[in-house]
Amino acid sequence: MDDRDLQFIQDQIGYQFKNPDLLQQAFVRRSYAQENGGADNEVLEFIGDKVLDISVVRYLTDRYGYMASECDNYDSDKEWDEFYSELSEGKLTDLKRRLVEKKMLAHRIDILNFSDYLIMGNGDEQNNINKERSVKEDLFEAIMGAVALDSNWNFEDIQTVFNFMLDPDTELAEDGDENYVGLIQNWVTKFNPSHLPLYYSKKFSYQASWNMSFNRVSQNNIPSSEVHRMQYSCLLKIHDDEPIFRGFGASKSEARKAVCKVAYDYLKRNGKLGSIKTEIENPNKADAINQLETLARRGYFSIPSYDFSVEYDNDGNPIWTCECTIAEYTRISSAVSSSKKGAKKAAAYRMLQQILN
Repeated sequence: MDDRDLQFIQDQIGYQFKNPDLLQQAFVRRSYAQENGGADNEVLEFIGDKVLDISVVRYLTDRYGYMASECDNYDSDKEWDEFYSELSEGKLTDLKRRLVEKKMLAHRIDILNFSDYLIMGNGDEQNNINKERSVKEDLFEAIMGAVALDSNWNFEDIQTVFNFMLDPDTELAEDGDENYVGLIQNWVTKFNPSHLPLYYSKKFSYQASWNMSFNRVSQNNIPSSEVHRMQYSCLLKIHDDEPIFRGFGASKSEARKAVCKVAYDYLKRNGKLGSIKTEIENPNKADAINQLETLARRGYFSIPSYDFSVEYDNDGNPIWTCECTIAEYTRISSAVSSSKKGAKKAAAYRMLQQILN
């Protein structure tokens, strides 16, 4: 990799290396080191595996946990301050497993398009090893390990890279959440598929001037009471034909969310989000449930709800009825099938046809 490649990767993960050689090492496969000498990324991967676990636990704790003293009804006369979680241990374990599983880490490396930068031996290149999920998982962990060493285990830096690379807010989005980072990623995938959303974050006060010659759209509706918190700036480029966007936040992650909202609002305001009919390439019954949910998560309507009832014919065979409802639509789509799953698919498909038409 050359300096330009290394700088691109650093911009995308929100961290600037003091020793860029560590970042390059994170991309070196053992096959290359065996053929050419030097260190590979396997020990960095080992370190990153543990760093990732801690980062996920910290994220889940911050998102779903709170101290009793943070509640409005806290009794200040109590002699102790206890920690509570909105979710059970079992649910937190499920979420942790989901965030660190091989499929998820490989998916995130695909979104970042980092596997193309892997430095491999001849055998790995011939076998297209960089396409394998396990290799992408290893790369994700190796980058996390490299950041841990380079930052001297600064957990604020580690957490920032974790948030940028994994984007857990989007991956764990709840119904009704406005996940602008994910929405912008979807827009770029659709309208500019040969490129990535390009981010550049830096410590940069909201009150500082921005004297740049390129076309830009900046976040400018920050309440005066919040200006002092805005310690980071994030620039975003999504297409050569669109302006550069800028947002601010108290952290790099917050600034990235802000700039994605600026970009999304701009696209919406200028009619560039596309129509609902172009969102689904091949509407079909088998995928209708997922296709409806995709449209919902892209902001067209609320998450669909399904209600079931069952009756039995003279031979005792079940007859399932499913009703699909979307809050923004007055029409209810219903379907009947001999199986609950079949009824749900059919009802979802009928609703999808109504919406697209």
